[in-house]
Amino acid sequence: MTPLTSFRNPDTTPLRVVLPLCLLLTAIGCTRTGVRGDSYVYGSRSQADTTGTGRIYFGREIGSVTAHAGGAEWMQQQDRDTAELPDRLVENLDLKQTDVVADIGAGTGYLTLRIAPVVPYGKVYAVDIQPEMLDSIRVAVDSLHLTNVQTVLGSDKSPNLPANSTNVALMVNSYHEFYYPWEMMHAIFGALKPGGRVVVIEYRGEDATIDLSPLHKLTEAQIRKEMEAIGFEYRNRRDILPRQHFVVFQKPFGSEVP
Repeated sequence: MTPLTSFRNPDTTPLRVVLPLCLLLTAIGCTRTGVRGDSYVYGSRSQADTTGTGRIYFGREIGSVTAHAGGAEWMQQQDRDTAELPDRLVENLDLKQTDVVADIGAGTGYLTLRIAPVVPYGKVYAVDIQPEMLDSIRVAVDSLHLTNVQTVLGSDKSPNLPANSTNVALMVNSYHEFYYPWEMMHAIFGALKPGGRVVVIEYRGEDATIDLSPLHKLTEAQIRKEMEAIGFEYRNRRDILPRQHFVVFQKPFGSEVP
């Protein structure tokens, strides 16, 4: 999916608390960025990185979306099994057989198809913003005769899931590409049941030996900063994957969405 080209917030009233940061960002070729009430003012970079969108969120440039054309083959490459250890990842989700899991940015269903058998009395929402990805998942689901997978066409601001419906929201190598992360994570917050978990899997931004664009990696500190700003509570991290962070957050109890 080609990222949108227009992302200016229509309300451009300056914020006094953001102004010093704006001046700094302007000096390095960026517009201002900051929080205003329940909305987020995204910054922009005059010249985007070749793997980025030019949008600035909490000091980082948002990475470009991995499109179905070309990306689908990468998502299914065989060495992912040894490079990312998906079975270990799923095992450490600590799922109950009745859990409802949202695979956000499901792609071709690489994780969806592994999770579905673990929640036979629950459900997996396979969420993606590219219809071609969902088509691939439906073909695989039919071939495996899985009955507890529901594909969902999300938008760049919402996974389009029912409120208070989900036990676990999983994001594997996808969060860094959210075009509207502030809005998307608020929508995911609303879709989770109180006490529900968000599991963020991202390549480690601290590791310079990982041969990926810095825009397609995240540090643990950056992940925590962005999740906690939404209202998620940090729960733990698990150092179980060779090259990726496994960081868990929780929606506080008592935070139902009407």
